[in-house]
Amino acid sequence: MKNEIVRIPVNGAQIEGALELPEQPIGLVLFAHGSGSSRHSPRNNYVARVLREHGIGTLLMDLLTPEEDRDYSRRFDIDLLVERLRAVAHWVKQNPDTAALPVGYFGASTGAAAALRAAAHEASIAAVVSRGGRPDLASADELQEVKAPTLFLVGGQDFGVIELNESAFSHLQCEKQFVIVPGATHLFEEPGTLEEVAAQAAKWFERNFRKAAAA
Repeated sequence: MKNEIVRIPVNGAQIEGALELPEQPIGLVLFAHGSGSSRHSPRNNYVARVLREHGIGTLLMDLLTPEEDRDYSRRFDIDLLVERLRAVAHWVKQNPDTAALPVGYFGASTGAAAALRAAAHEASIAAVVSRGGRPDLASADELQEVKAPTLFLVGGQDFGVIELNESAFSHLQCEKQFVIVPGATHLFEEPGTLEEVAAQAAKWFERNFRKAAAA
């Protein structure tokens, strides 16, 4: 298992992240967290741990610097998040430990919009998962450009957000799947709901990483 803190320079800023690779990883998932969260989010770390148990590497990172995150409006600056996420994806393709791995995005809340918009501009992305996301913050045109197989995971009690996800989902032209997790609210804090998210995400990434590697 490889476990290191990485620092990725991006246009004068520095993205800090935790890169963890199991033995012989089948792919790498970049986490784009939601507004007000961080790479230390217990929910994303739980999902990342389950992914690693399935042989998938993970990179949990803060797309905003600590100073930027204190400015509330920056958390909804999707253009900036997309720019940072694409820069990190470029970095992992240059990093000797990760260059050969299929890459996927896991986006939560506003991070889901960033992941989908970044995927629309990166044909090499192998899979995308949106958890309780705000994909409606990506335009219909951008959603139609996403080529990567995309999974939406939405809480069955996340009223209002379900409809936003359904609308965004309708614009996707790629392979796609929409899963409602019964009993879950926006943060998937109810018993068993985050476990369901992690299991669904692991299955989605594993299948699509293996397809990408075989192509």
